Amino acid sequence: MIELSDVSKTFTLHNQGGAVIEVLTGVGLSVAPGECVALTGASGAGKSTLMRMIYGNYKARSGAIRIGDVDLARAEPRQIIRIRREVLGHVSQFLRVVPRVPTLDVVAEPLRAVGVGEQAARGRACDLLGRLNIPERLWTLSPTTFSGGEQQRVNIARGFAHPYPALLLDEPTASLDAANREVVLALIEEAKARGAAIIGIFHDDAARARLCDREIDVSRFTPARAA
Repeated sequence: MIELSDVSKTFTLHNQGGAVIEVLTGVGLSVAPGECVALTGASGAGKSTLMRMIYGNYKARSGAIRIGDVDLARAEPRQIIRIRREVLGHVSQFLRVVPRVPTLDVVAEPLRAVGVGEQAARGRACDLLGRLNIPERLWTLSPTTFSGGEQQRVNIARGFAHPYPALLLDEPTASLDAANREVVLALIEEAKARGAAIIGIFHDDAARARLCDREIDVSRFTPARAA
Protein backbone atom coordinates (compact mmCIF):
# COMPACT_ATOMS: atom_id res chain seq x y z
CA MET A 1 0.00 0.00 0.00
CA ILE A 2 2.93 2.33 0.78
CA GLU A 3 6.25 1.79 -1.00
CA LEU A 4 9.37 3.94 -1.15
CA SER A 5 12.35 3.06 -3.32
CA ASP A 6 15.72 4.86 -3.43
CA VAL A 7 14.23 8.12 -2.11
CA SER A 8 16.55 11.04 -1.36
CA LYS A 9 16.05 14.58 -0.11
CA THR A 10 18.22 17.70 -0.05
CA PHE A 11 17.59 21.21 1.23
CA THR A 12 19.16 24.27 -0.43
CA LEU A 13 19.95 27.14 1.96
CA HIS A 14 19.51 30.16 -0.30
CA ASN A 15 20.29 32.58 2.53
CA GLN A 16 23.64 30.87 3.10
CA GLY A 17 25.18 31.04 -0.33
CA GLY A 18 23.10 28.22 -1.80
CA ALA A 19 24.61 25.55 0.45
CA VAL A 20 23.06 22.14 -0.17
CA ILE A 21 22.39 19.79 2.75
CA GLU A 22 21.79 16.13 1.98
CA VAL A 23 19.15 15.03 4.49
CA LEU A 24 18.14 11.52 3.40
CA THR A 25 19.47 9.15 0.78
CA GLY A 26 18.57 5.68 -0.46
CA VAL A 27 15.36 5.36 1.55
CA GLY A 28 13.54 2.13 0.85
CA LEU A 29 10.58 0.73 2.75
CA SER A 30 7.20 -0.84 2.21
CA VAL A 31 4.10 -1.13 4.36
CA ALA A 32 1.41 -3.71 3.65
CA PRO A 33 -2.31 -3.36 4.37
CA GLY A 34 -2.98 -4.01 8.05
CA GLU A 35 0.63 -3.31 9.05
CA CYS A 36 1.93 -0.55 11.34
CA VAL A 37 5.56 0.51 10.94
CA ALA A 38 7.34 2.88 13.34
CA LEU A 39 9.95 5.37 12.18
CA THR A 40 12.68 5.58 14.80
CA GLY A 41 16.00 7.35 15.20
CA ALA A 42 17.56 10.18 17.16
CA SER A 43 16.30 13.73 16.93
CA GLY A 44 17.40 15.17 13.59
CA ALA A 45 17.57 11.80 11.86
CA GLY A 46 14.89 12.87 9.37
CA LYS A 47 11.74 11.13 10.63
CA SER A 48 9.45 14.15 10.21
CA THR A 49 11.09 15.06 6.89
CA LEU A 50 10.40 11.57 5.59
CA MET A 51 6.80 11.75 6.80
CA ARG A 52 6.32 15.07 4.99
CA MET A 53 7.78 13.59 1.81
CA ILE A 54 5.35 10.68 1.93
CA TYR A 55 2.45 13.11 2.35
CA GLY A 56 3.69 15.26 -0.52
CA ASN A 57 4.56 18.38 1.50
CA TYR A 58 8.24 18.01 0.59
CA LYS A 59 9.38 17.05 -2.89
CA ALA A 60 11.84 14.17 -3.16
CA ARG A 61 15.07 14.84 -5.04
CA SER A 62 14.97 11.34 -6.47
CA GLY A 63 13.29 7.97 -6.07
CA ALA A 64 9.66 6.84 -5.97
CA ILE A 65 6.97 7.23 -3.29
CA ARG A 66 4.03 5.05 -4.23
CA ILE A 67 0.70 5.17 -2.44
CA GLY A 68 -1.37 2.50 -4.10
CA ASP A 69 -0.73 2.97 -7.81
CA VAL A 70 0.34 6.63 -7.69
CA ASP A 71 3.95 7.83 -7.39
CA LEU A 72 3.65 11.00 -5.31
CA ALA A 73 7.25 11.95 -6.14
CA ARG A 74 6.12 12.60 -9.72
CA ALA A 75 2.39 13.19 -9.33
CA GLU A 76 0.56 16.28 -10.49
CA PRO A 77 -0.93 18.49 -7.75
CA ARG A 78 -4.46 17.31 -8.57
CA GLN A 79 -3.35 13.69 -8.08
CA ILE A 80 -1.81 14.51 -4.71
CA ILE A 81 -5.01 16.24 -3.63
CA ARG A 82 -7.06 13.21 -4.68
CA ILE A 83 -4.78 10.80 -2.82
CA ARG A 84 -5.01 12.92 0.32
CA ARG A 85 -8.77 13.12 0.04
CA GLU A 86 -9.44 9.45 -0.64
CA VAL A 87 -6.45 7.30 0.31
CA LEU A 88 -3.84 8.86 2.59
CA GLY A 89 -4.79 10.30 5.97
CA HIS A 90 -2.41 12.32 8.12
CA VAL A 91 -2.51 13.13 11.82
CA SER A 92 0.16 15.76 12.47
CA GLN A 93 1.29 17.17 15.81
CA PHE A 94 -0.55 20.42 15.22
CA LEU A 95 -4.16 21.23 14.36
CA ARG A 96 -4.48 23.47 11.31
CA VAL A 97 -8.02 24.57 10.55
CA VAL A 98 -9.88 27.55 9.14
CA PRO A 99 -10.75 29.83 12.08
CA ARG A 100 -14.38 30.02 13.23
CA VAL A 101 -15.37 26.69 11.64
CA PRO A 102 -17.21 24.62 14.30
CA THR A 103 -15.45 21.55 15.63
CA LEU A 104 -18.21 19.24 14.42
CA ASP A 105 -17.73 20.47 10.85
CA VAL A 106 -13.94 20.20 11.10
CA VAL A 107 -14.24 16.50 11.95
CA ALA A 108 -17.00 15.78 9.43
CA GLU A 109 -15.25 17.54 6.52
CA PRO A 110 -13.08 14.58 5.33
CA LEU A 111 -16.24 12.49 4.93
CA ARG A 112 -18.15 15.19 3.09
CA ALA A 113 -15.15 15.58 0.76
CA VAL A 114 -15.58 11.98 -0.45
CA GLY A 115 -19.34 12.29 -0.93
CA VAL A 116 -20.72 11.05 2.40
CA GLY A 117 -24.07 12.64 3.20
CA GLU A 118 -24.35 15.39 5.77
CA GLN A 119 -26.24 13.34 8.34
CA ALA A 120 -23.89 10.35 8.15
CA ALA A 121 -20.79 12.57 8.22
CA ARG A 122 -22.01 14.45 11.27
CA GLY A 123 -23.03 11.22 12.95
CA ARG A 124 -19.53 9.80 12.56
CA ALA A 125 -18.06 13.08 13.81
CA CYS A 126 -20.30 13.00 16.88
CA ASP A 127 -19.27 9.43 17.64
CA LEU A 128 -15.55 10.24 17.46
CA LEU A 129 -15.78 13.47 19.45
CA GLY A 130 -17.75 11.70 22.15
CA ARG A 131 -15.34 8.80 22.22
CA LEU A 132 -12.40 11.20 22.52
CA ASN A 133 -14.07 13.00 25.42
CA ILE A 134 -14.62 16.37 23.76
CA PRO A 135 -17.64 17.84 25.64
CA GLU A 136 -20.69 18.29 23.42
CA ARG A 137 -21.02 21.92 24.52
CA LEU A 138 -17.77 22.61 22.61
CA TRP A 139 -18.77 21.04 19.31
CA THR A 140 -20.26 24.28 17.92
CA LEU A 141 -17.10 26.24 18.76
CA SER A 142 -13.90 26.51 16.75
CA PRO A 143 -11.20 24.14 18.02
CA THR A 144 -8.73 27.03 17.78
CA THR A 145 -10.11 28.12 21.17
CA PHE A 146 -9.36 24.74 22.82
CA SER A 147 -6.48 23.58 24.99
CA GLY A 148 -3.54 21.80 23.38
CA GLY A 149 -4.78 18.36 24.43
CA GLU A 150 -8.29 19.06 23.16
CA GLN A 151 -6.94 20.28 19.84
CA GLN A 152 -4.90 17.11 19.49
CA ARG A 153 -8.00 14.99 20.08
CA VAL A 154 -9.94 16.96 17.45
CA ASN A 155 -7.01 16.41 15.09
CA ILE A 156 -7.19 12.67 15.74
CA ALA A 157 -10.97 12.60 15.29
CA ARG A 158 -10.60 14.32 11.91
CA GLY A 159 -7.81 11.96 10.88
CA PHE A 160 -9.87 8.86 11.68
CA ALA A 161 -13.24 10.08 10.38
CA HIS A 162 -12.74 8.63 6.89
CA PRO A 163 -11.48 5.01 6.68
CA TYR A 164 -8.29 5.87 4.80
CA PRO A 165 -6.47 2.86 3.33
CA ALA A 166 -3.17 4.45 4.46
CA LEU A 167 -2.37 6.59 7.50
CA LEU A 168 0.55 8.73 8.63
CA LEU A 169 0.65 9.40 12.37
CA ASP A 170 3.08 11.90 13.88
CA GLU A 171 3.19 11.34 17.66
CA PRO A 172 -0.57 10.72 17.95
CA THR A 173 -0.50 10.13 21.73
CA ALA A 174 1.53 13.25 22.62
CA SER A 175 -0.15 15.63 25.11
CA LEU A 176 -2.81 13.07 26.06
CA ASP A 177 -3.78 11.77 29.47
CA ALA A 178 -3.99 8.03 30.14
CA ALA A 179 -7.69 7.68 29.34
CA ASN A 180 -7.53 9.49 26.01
CA ARG A 181 -4.26 7.80 25.13
CA GLU A 182 -6.07 4.46 25.44
CA VAL A 183 -8.85 5.66 23.13
CA VAL A 184 -6.31 6.69 20.49
CA LEU A 185 -4.46 3.39 20.71
CA ALA A 186 -7.76 1.56 20.25
CA LEU A 187 -8.58 3.66 17.17
CA ILE A 188 -5.21 2.78 15.66
CA GLU A 189 -5.76 -0.91 16.39
CA GLU A 190 -9.17 -0.73 14.71
CA ALA A 191 -7.60 0.92 11.65
CA LYS A 192 -5.05 -1.90 11.45
CA ALA A 193 -7.81 -4.49 11.79
CA ARG A 194 -9.72 -3.06 8.82
CA GLY A 195 -6.54 -3.17 6.71
CA ALA A 196 -5.02 0.30 6.88
CA ALA A 197 -1.29 0.57 6.19
CA ILE A 198 0.17 2.82 8.89
CA ILE A 199 3.46 4.66 9.30
CA GLY A 200 3.96 6.38 12.63
CA ILE A 201 6.39 8.31 14.78
CA PHE A 202 5.84 7.11 18.34
CA HIS A 203 8.04 8.47 21.12
CA ASP A 204 5.80 6.55 23.52
CA ASP A 205 7.72 3.27 23.90
CA ALA A 206 4.71 1.37 25.24
CA ALA A 207 2.50 2.53 22.38
CA ARG A 208 5.14 1.54 19.84
CA ALA A 209 5.49 -1.92 21.38
CA ARG A 210 1.74 -2.42 21.39
CA LEU A 211 0.94 -1.18 17.90
CA CYS A 212 3.91 -1.63 15.62
CA ASP A 213 4.82 -4.72 13.65
CA ARG A 214 8.25 -3.38 12.68
CA GLU A 215 10.59 -0.47 13.32
CA ILE A 216 12.69 1.33 10.72
CA ASP A 217 15.65 3.37 11.99
CA VAL A 218 15.73 6.43 9.73
CA SER A 219 19.30 7.15 10.88
CA ARG A 220 20.61 4.57 8.44
CA PHE A 221 19.36 6.74 5.57
CA THR A 222 21.01 9.89 6.97
CA PRO A 223 24.33 10.58 5.20
CA ALA A 224 25.85 12.49 8.12
CA ARG A 225 25.22 9.55 10.45
CA ALA A 226 26.40 6.96 7.96
CA ALA A 227 29.71 8.81 7.36
